[in-house]
Amino acid sequence: MSRGFIKEGDQEEIPMVPPRAYLPEGVPNYVTKEGLAALNEELKSLEAERMKAGDNYIMGNFIDAKMKLLIGRISSAVEVDLTKASKDTVSFGAWVRYNGRVVRIVGVDEADVKKGLVAFTSPIAKALTGKKAGDVIELKGAERIVVEEVSFEPMELTRVVQKKHVTTQHPTLRHVDCHVAPQSSGYLPSVGEPSRGSRNDKSADNVTPPTKTDELRRFEPEVNQMEFLPIVNERGNIMGRALYVELHQGNKILHPVVHLHIINTKGATIRRYWWHVAFGDTPEKTLQRKTAETLGIQGVKPKLKRQYTREAKNEKELVYVFTMVSEEDLPETPEGKDYIDLFAKD
Repeated sequence: MSRGFIKEGDQEEIPMVPPRAYLPEGVPNYVTKEGLAALNEELKSLEAERMKAGDNYIMGNFIDAKMKLLIGRISSAVEVDLTKASKDTVSFGAWVRYNGRVVRIVGVDEADVKKGLVAFTSPIAKALTGKKAGDVIELKGAERIVVEEVSFEPMELTRVVQKKHVTTQHPTLRHVDCHVAPQSSGYLPSVGEPSRGSRNDKSADNVTPPTKTDELRRFEPEVNQMEFLPIVNERGNIMGRALYVELHQGNKILHPVVHLHIINTKGATIRRYWWHVAFGDTPEKTLQRKTAETLGIQGVKPKLKRQYTREAKNEKELVYVFTMVSEEDLPETPEGKDYIDLFAKD
């Protein structure tokens, strides 16, 4: 994580500089024409901010650090010439319609899954690359993907808002109808993530949605293959970010999680929960948010017990162990050995 230099004796801390989007080592920094233009506009904006900072060396060093990271991205950028692409085959820069959704494959700094812009390094982009209209992609444990259209001309992108599809109009286009399949789950599917609409019966429409009370009675660890998580060093400093799926494929890239032990007034542990630390959050912030959202507990400050590195077959985690005293009737947790083993060294 980058910090500006501070003068000797100065006690004011330089703000942390957020890392750029994760780009795997050795992978070229491919960008679209629009993406490169956006990076250059970002640089101009930072240069203007630097001028305004003047003699404020704290803010100046903060902006300088951001500019250094950005200049590194611009200097390594490889703009892809889309005129040379095969027009009927999915590749970098293509707009792809599949399963009633439209996405565009772009560079890592351009990516925004909620806007339909997916990084070429993402699982869904890798699955789509090389495919043509009419191809069907069958992936174990993932949504069946049907490629409907490939284009290198702008199409409306499918934007995800609260897990519901809407389309975002490209400024140069007239309205184009983007059909959303009725069975659509309302989010961009991720390779390796089970379809949320699947049930033992044949029609998800016949399943009665769980009530809020039902949801609070059960705790299920969150798995979002398309979520960006922070990459950290042994001290917990953020070094970058990567997709959930990339951090759980055995590459042992260190990322932070929080374990929460609920203890009753007699000192006995009655529940154990865990969550991945969200990108941009501290462990404490993630824990505060998750206990409120998932457990319904607010206004109680958990106590940090210890910190250690946990290494398993498919992952490597920097674990922050917290404890909290509560006598509330909280959601049940999984009872399997795999779940219990997660807390073995706590």
